[in-house]
Amino acid sequence: MPATHALSTDALGSPLTASTIERRALGPHDVAIDIRFCGICHSDIHQVKNEWGNAKFPMVPGHEITGVVTATGSEVSRFSAGDRVGVGCMVDSCGECEFCLESEEQFCTKPSVQTYNDRGYDGELTFGGYSGQIVVSDRFVLSIPDSLELDEAAPLLCAGITTFSPLRHWNVGPGTKVAVVGMGGLGHVAVKLAAAMGAEVTVLSQSLSKQEDGLRFGAKDYYATSERSTFKELAARFDFILNTVSANLDLGAYLSLLRPNGVMVSVGVPTKPDMIHAFALIAGRRSLAGSPIGGIAQTQEMLDFCGEHGVAPQIELIGADDVNDAYGRVERSEVRYRFVIDVSTIGG
Repeated sequence: MPATHALSTDALGSPLTASTIERRALGPHDVAIDIRFCGICHSDIHQVKNEWGNAKFPMVPGHEITGVVTATGSEVSRFSAGDRVGVGCMVDSCGECEFCLESEEQFCTKPSVQTYNDRGYDGELTFGGYSGQIVVSDRFVLSIPDSLELDEAAPLLCAGITTFSPLRHWNVGPGTKVAVVGMGGLGHVAVKLAAAMGAEVTVLSQSLSKQEDGLRFGAKDYYATSERSTFKELAARFDFILNTVSANLDLGAYLSLLRPNGVMVSVGVPTKPDMIHAFALIAGRRSLAGSPIGGIAQTQEMLDFCGEHGVAPQIELIGADDVNDAYGRVERSEVRYRFVIDVSTIGG
């Protein structure tokens, strides 16, 4: 595989700048992809700023990748040149442990290899989708339904599966009363997915500034959490709460909104630990849980579901020169609702 243009950062505190990286040669089980679009995930910002303490430099972020197949290895039968495909948060796993065999590669005991800011089993750094091309094992390549545009589909490779997976795991559907905390990049997709699954959806946001959008995306109700009366009015209302924000919350207050036996699931990752009193759980036999991405089979299920039900993120398409500024706008919640990079603008 020839060298390809990329956006990378070489050290903590350094901005993303144009660079050139090498991709591995095409192996028998590999798929070479011409990347067309890559979403900006808040986790990209956490990693670049080393807020989770595991940054590896040089770093090429990006795990919401969509593009077109350019070549396949000799043992690949599921994909052909010209296919519309995606790559999400993982690019390898052992394929042998109990979780890989159950199509839950995200729990691989080896563990799984992340698309960027990780090392492959060969010890080499992995580089993500802020780049022109990528070579990936065919086990981790996903088909993009024809009904989804490649740019709009990109955020589904992380934001989509991160919210779809817990909704599926906890059997959200008709008759379920769901609250989505936050109306950002994850939250707005969660609203669309839960509504498409037949649930009654309520948005809990800091203010009512995005209320019109939330109702348009499928929510029945929309409340401002800055109003303390909200928590009294909605006490013991919900079966399921999906917390999509990366800020620390008063978890006891949110858990009080659950019916007995209800569950609150966090998919956002604050940089500081949360605090909770055990009575908030004991009082209603409530549960507080977390959920990562889903496995590859479930990610394909999510993409097919979105294609069938017309679920697509609302995006703002940007060029390479806008990415550093976009990071700041994400942190200030100034995007509605997901930035996607036009990869053709990277490099010469």
